[in-house]
Amino acid sequence: MGAPKTGKSARSSAERKAHVQEMRRAEKARERRNRILTIAASTLVVVSLAGWGVYALNSANEKEEQKAAEAKKPVKGTKSWDAKKLGRNHVEQDVDYPMTPAVGGDHKNAWMNCQGDVYEKPVAAGNAVHSLEHGAVWITYSDKASSADTAQLAKQVAKTPYTLMSPVKEQTGAIMLSAWGTQLSVDKASDPRVEKFLTKYVQGAQTPEPGAACTNGLSAA
Repeated sequence: MGAPKTGKSARSSAERKAHVQEMRRAEKARERRNRILTIAASTLVVVSLAGWGVYALNSANEKEEQKAAEAKKPVKGTKSWDAKKLGRNHVEQDVDYPMTPAVGGDHKNAWMNCQGDVYEKPVAAGNAVHSLEHGAVWITYSDKASSADTAQLAKQVAKTPYTLMSPVKEQTGAIMLSAWGTQLSVDKASDPRVEKFLTKYVQGAQTPEPGAACTNGLSAA
């Protein structure tokens, strides 16, 4: 057995143990602080994400509510026909519609593709009316419309599902927007009623077959 430690060596040993214990206590304290900081930071992130999620949801809801409110407002200058009196039979022959462009009535079996389709040549009214039955808006223009206006409308149609666009030389207005049973004539593409009409009537309440396809139809006249 070794000789017992003298007073000086015993004190040195005790000091070393005390120092080690103090270091361990300090390390444990640091670990506790780090855990608390990590938990606090994680909680802050979760709360922030939750807050952002609520904000985003509220913003989306507000936009939907604004869109719904806008869709309820009448569009000034819109002409309407009694939708109940517009035939919905599928026919093989051409139909003599009482209005130009047509806004409803018996129509061809095939619809014109209307997922933002822009046609440079006239399309058959009977096929376009079938698209209106599916909830599309048909934008047409005559020679009275400027090339700048038709270009602007084409861009708008291309990014708007359930719309189609084509020339109708014999129509009375420069630019006309048609939905099932309703129609609007404007002089310029910049007329704010164009956007209002699209908001109200694309897949609007007037649609006889909401959600019906606007693809897999005819792609050209």
